[in-house]
Amino acid sequence: VRMDQALLLVRNELPAQRLRLAALSGSCHQCLYQFLAFVPPSNGSLRRPGTVVVMVDTQHPLTLLLNGSVGDRELCKIQYHFGEFGNYSLVVKTLSASTKTVSCDLVINEGPINSYLPILFAFLVYMGILAILIVGRLFMKIDPVRNWVYKKLNPRETDRLINSELGSPNTTDSVSSDPTLRLWSTASRQRLRSLDTFRGLSLIIMVFVNYGGGRYWFFKHESWNDIYHLHFPSVLLSRFVFIMGTSISLSLSSTLRRGSSKQKLLGKILWRSFLLILLGIIVVNPNYCLGPLSWDNLRIPGVLQRLGFTYLVVAVLELLFTRAGAESGTMETPCPALQDILPYWPQWIFILTLEVIWLCLTFLLPVPGCPRGYLGPGGIGDFGSYPNCTGGAAGYIDRLLLGEKHIYQHPSSSVIYQTTMPYDPEGILGTINTILMAFLGLQAGKIILFYKDQHKQIMSRFIIWSTVMGIISAILTKCSKEEGFIPVNKNLWSISYVTTMSCFAFILLLLIYYLVDVKRLWSGAPFFYPGMNSILVYIGHEVFENYFPFKWKMQDSQSHAEHLTQNLTATTLWVIISYLLYRRRIFWKI
Repeated sequence: VRMDQALLLVRNELPAQRLRLAALSGSCHQCLYQFLAFVPPSNGSLRRPGTVVVMVDTQHPLTLLLNGSVGDRELCKIQYHFGEFGNYSLVVKTLSASTKTVSCDLVINEGPINSYLPILFAFLVYMGILAILIVGRLFMKIDPVRNWVYKKLNPRETDRLINSELGSPNTTDSVSSDPTLRLWSTASRQRLRSLDTFRGLSLIIMVFVNYGGGRYWFFKHESWNDIYHLHFPSVLLSRFVFIMGTSISLSLSSTLRRGSSKQKLLGKILWRSFLLILLGIIVVNPNYCLGPLSWDNLRIPGVLQRLGFTYLVVAVLELLFTRAGAESGTMETPCPALQDILPYWPQWIFILTLEVIWLCLTFLLPVPGCPRGYLGPGGIGDFGSYPNCTGGAAGYIDRLLLGEKHIYQHPSSSVIYQTTMPYDPEGILGTINTILMAFLGLQAGKIILFYKDQHKQIMSRFIIWSTVMGIISAILTKCSKEEGFIPVNKNLWSISYVTTMSCFAFILLLLIYYLVDVKRLWSGAPFFYPGMNSILVYIGHEVFENYFPFKWKMQDSQSHAEHLTQNLTATTLWVIISYLLYRRRIFWKI
């Protein structure tokens, strides 16, 4: 028995009747039953039942279907969520010889293990570490203790932080006559720590998930549509894209106020985008496992490639249409409540045009062998009607323009839906909605600029944006996982996925902004440190993934506890590395 599996012994006590056992995963929408095994009939003379042993999945509830060989009639159907490493028996027998009533009884021979205990233990360990740090911080408030520690360690204070690689700027502006604003402006050109904390939180969880997430199913990518569970991988990249947009707004505004020309900034934007795309193609490329790097199997799309292109579009869009005086409130607008939106109407027209293009291509583009507007996973989904239509127009465009060998070969839908077509979740069509996600993050940055130090205004507008995005998501999905107009789908980067993730991103940014920058109840540690070196951490964790001490040979590769220990250790090491780099003022930016 392997990880996420249980053993099932099927006992057939029916004479002269062979059984067909099939199963259907509860996470597979409109799927065909998948054949598991034939169960031989019992030997009536020897009173020996026919038996067969199968391994069943424990990640999701299963529906077991038993059909008889006589007329292929359905004998019984059982829905059950098996436990990991459990031992079960399914006994099929006749209750009454006269009525030929068949019963199917599921018996637990050996109880499953609780595979979630390692998560609880890890949580308690990290809470213990946190408690020790809090106690240490309280001791540091005692003058004799603090003086002794400073004398021994003589730490180098990092008074001035440099801009991170994707731009997370300082919050200083022209000094106001208001003493509060003057204090904010002169305090060593402080940055909004909440932005780096937000980025670092998303990045560290992304690193943990990429390393395996303890091999737990909820740390894996959803097979296709997702609205109820919103798995960790579904929200991580979207948050990273969102905060990148926020940082672009603040970074460009700060740089322009310091007198840099738009031409010079455009050159920097083009160079950054080029480097991100190049790093994604050359360094972080999962198709290395198919052989030496060559054009024959080089994956063209990817996470860094999408981030680079999205950064290029959104940064250029902001650079071209930003207007002097808009942020300072000196420009008159017909509606003051929309002063962070109306001056940028050309940007909104551009973004809405992109969305119209996405909708037209997604729902109107003819795809050979597939229904128009198909958004499904293909494979055995939709009762096996469209096995080669994975992703609909999005998959077709990638295969047509990039070629099947140059996109991701093992999409998440291949496990549950058994798809055979390659499909890239970072493909061409989905990039349009990634731009929308970054643009919504850009709006968050503009709110911070327009209402600088007006904390109530900033937080209230975050709430308004979150509410609007949530309402749009509810309409598009009909609050349903599968039955909406446009389902929440990370593989497709659907509009509903962007609005749903933006809803949560505004709320999360609001909470972190309130705790870190408004009330200063939290310094942002430890997530603040990787947020300051996000490109280095992301590239590093990909490059050194298979090297010690980030990975080692396990004694039991089928143990969630060992995988979780290894993945948490590797992730923690990157937090420590980023902290040490921060202390030494080493920041890798492009």
